[in-house]
Amino acid sequence: MQEMSDTDLNYLFNLLEEKNIPIIHPRKHSYIMHQGIESEYIYILKKGVAKLSNILRDGREFSTFYVTDTDFVSLLESKDRGNINTSVFSVRVETSDTYFYKVPRKKLDEWVNEDNCLSNIIGNFYKRRLIHNIEVHKRMSVNGKKGAVYACLSIMVDYFGIKKTEGILIDFKLTNDDIAGFCGISTRNSVNRILHDLKEDGIIKIVDKKILITNFEFLEDYNK
Repeated sequence: MQEMSDTDLNYLFNLLEEKNIPIIHPRKHSYIMHQGIESEYIYILKKGVAKLSNILRDGREFSTFYVTDTDFVSLLESKDRGNINTSVFSVRVETSDTYFYKVPRKKLDEWVNEDNCLSNIIGNFYKRRLIHNIEVHKRMSVNGKKGAVYACLSIMVDYFGIKKTEGILIDFKLTNDDIAGFCGISTRNSVNRILHDLKEDGIIKIVDKKILITNFEFLEDYNK
């Protein structure tokens, strides 16, 4: 996802420090928000990785995307039948070094009404999130399960990719369940088979439980 501009980032940091907003450090794999539940707070990622996901009607978790740079993780909301604002996503902490600013929702609303610059920052957030969602949907919705897994790997390169001598390392331990959830695939067995074929064909390697893509051009060509 496109990052927040340096100007917006500096303004937001200064505002949060000025307002003495607390920083929290939740434990890895804990949830700071749950889909459909009301929250009194807005969370802004300061450092680390957070995963946003939806729970489908059949109970499966569908991973929408990861947040890896300083940004809002919980602005999007919907109204339930009682006209109460609830979270659109569940937000899970993915690394042990993850920190969030915890901002009272009512306070943020007050600041936005009084601060045009902050209002623009939030407006830019919604634009970036919309563009990101459209791009991910486009890349994931072609070529069936295999194409979805290939697209997922290329998207993970956007998030976590590091260039190495042999190729591009996805510097994050993705499980097959994570990939299945991101692709909307019901079972990890399908992901197992697709990854196995990629390893057999020399497209990827597994290094210290991380995926090293040795032929990224193949993934790109497949999803054009």
